[in-house]
Amino acid sequence: MSQNKLKISSSVNIQNRRARFDYLILDRYSAGIVLTGTEIKSIRTGKASLTDSFCYINNGEVWMKNSYIAPYERGSYLNHSARRDRKLLLNRREINRLVADSRSPGFSIVPLRIYLSERGLAKVEIALCRGKKEYDKRASLREQQDKREIQRVMKSAR
Repeated sequence: MSQNKLKISSSVNIQNRRARFDYLILDRYSAGIVLTGTEIKSIRTGKASLTDSFCYINNGEVWMKNSYIAPYERGSYLNHSARRDRKLLLNRREINRLVADSRSPGFSIVPLRIYLSERGLAKVEIALCRGKKEYDKRASLREQQDKREIQRVMKSAR
């Protein structure tokens, strides 16, 4: 008997780079997304964006708001709207932990990236974050520049 395991290339990695700059990431979670057929096809082609998106909790459910998934180019009248609220799938324990932690002032839930799992399912990596101050952002920029400079010097020394 031959077993055919589903191998999907995980080339889909849609990131929210601005979130890493604007927020201090405290805790990360991996959540499934409730999608329609045309939405998953658009994600597999890499036509999605997490810019300016955020998560909120309503009636014990986690929702992702303002994320952009382009309408599928071959979709018919059944195509989806690009910026609708999408439900995220988490365990009850994770949701309870997010509710308790996000009630504190200054904390928010932000999606970091969309990726495909080994089984081909779309997943979102969300994080509990605290907003950075302006001086924190300058410090992180300085650290990135220092790392680049060290790598450049190391390459030229070889």
